[in-house]
Amino acid sequence: MVLCSVSTLLQIICKLIMAENKERTFIMVKPDGVQRGLVGKIIQRFEEKGFKLVAMKMLWPSEELLKKHYADLASRPFFPGLVKYMSSGAVVPMVWEGLNAVKTGRVMLGETNPKDSAPGTIRGDFCIQVGRNIIHGSDSVESAKKEISLWFGEKEVIDWTHASEKWIYE
Repeated sequence: MVLCSVSTLLQIICKLIMAENKERTFIMVKPDGVQRGLVGKIIQRFEEKGFKLVAMKMLWPSEELLKKHYADLASRPFFPGLVKYMSSGAVVPMVWEGLNAVKTGRVMLGETNPKDSAPGTIRGDFCIQVGRNIIHGSDSVESAKKEISLWFGEKEVIDWTHASEKWIYE
């Protein structure tokens, strides 16, 4: 009886750990990052960290889509300029999956204002000015879910197992 309980407990713990490993975050390379040829370097950093890419595309976003995406900033004075800038060129939205993907992703990006970003972060290494900070990342699990559903259809996010997962997670 005790053996069955321990086995059941281990299965539950494993499922919880796997659920944590499946946290998803939304990351988008902005027009300046695309134009500067930084998409590959950004992808490389997330892959080297151990995150799994589960969705990606390149598109020229409409103002309508951007207004939905940045709806929480609509009352800010910089909002019209932000929408104009973000609709000025192609972007690369992505969904990354892994343990603490949202929080770790934000750390990897650096501060919104590149002057406050540490060397070694994406913005610390590649940006100078806040208005051209090359990348967006979800700030919470809730916003990640909202952003992912806004930019990707259900069939565009692929659930797959990476061969190296057993070497990344316990």
